[in-house]
Amino acid sequence: METLNFEFPAGQPGRGRALVGCVGSGDLEVLIEPGQPGKLTIAVQTSVNGAATRWQQLFERIFEGRTPPALSIDIHDFGATPGVARLRLEQGFEEIGHD
Repeated sequence: METLNFEFPAGQPGRGRALVGCVGSGDLEVLIEPGQPGKLTIAVQTSVNGAATRWQQLFERIFEGRTPPALSIDIHDFGATPGVARLRLEQGFEEIGHD
């Protein structure tokens, strides 16, 4: 297991909380909570060692050209593909009311 931490500029804290996915399914789960103003933090616990660059690139594509709300995101990954990871994040954003 490897733990990766990322931080991105953000606006004001997001509202609400969301839990999407299920790590026990061989997929991943995403927990989203309001964060501190001005920053979005992401902690990824993954079973795939050496995947930091892949995660960094995924997050950069998701947040490119927009200012996300300040959130604290925890991701528990069990080897999900980047497409599944993005889908789960987008589901979580939809659940808290942020597109």
